[in-house]
Amino acid sequence: MISVLDLSPVVPVVVLPDASVAVPLARALVAGGLPAIEVTLRTPAALDAIRAIADEVPRAVVGAGTVITPEQVDACVAAGARFLVSPGWTQALLDAMRGSGVPFLPGVSTASEVVALLERGVRDMKFFPARAAGGTEYLRSLAGPLPQARFCPTGGIGPATAPEYLALPNVGCVGGSWMVPADAVAERDWARIEALARAAAGLSAGGTCR
Repeated sequence: MISVLDLSPVVPVVVLPDASVAVPLARALVAGGLPAIEVTLRTPAALDAIRAIADEVPRAVVGAGTVITPEQVDACVAAGARFLVSPGWTQALLDAMRGSGVPFLPGVSTASEVVALLERGVRDMKFFPARAAGGTEYLRSLAGPLPQARFCPTGGIGPATAPEYLALPNVGCVGGSWMVPADAVAERDWARIEALARAAAGLSAGGTCR
């Protein structure tokens, strides 16, 4: 399986209150250069949104975020999710994600959690909540003793700080929601979202365009 960390340097983290906006939103993100889209299971519309994107936006790689139970794993994959992201993990959740057949990122915020996942053969992880859990300084300190672990930090990251994370040797991508502001989604301003996505897609370590 390809790693989630190799899909895109920036993964939009999307909360959708209404599934009817899922397809045009996904098209705007893909047009802006961000094909990997994490739809979080924070609203009742999430599964329908994942299904719509999977069916109608073939260039999108739609995934599910905030996955916290084995039952959600099954439902998300059935809806068409092509990757899974969790804010944390248990053995039961990890087993379900392993058995899903799609790439996954279990969430961690401590060195002990990282070591526990490495012990289980998992090398790619979500670091959450990134800013609150220590940000770039914490991730940099993990790179020395645990170089085999790679991360997608998410939580409190914006366009100004994303390049600092992307510059770290153990960061494959970052997750964020700054390119899908709630007011733009509510106003269905897809042109604005596409422009924000294009700017995010151009971010690299050091803040220069790729």
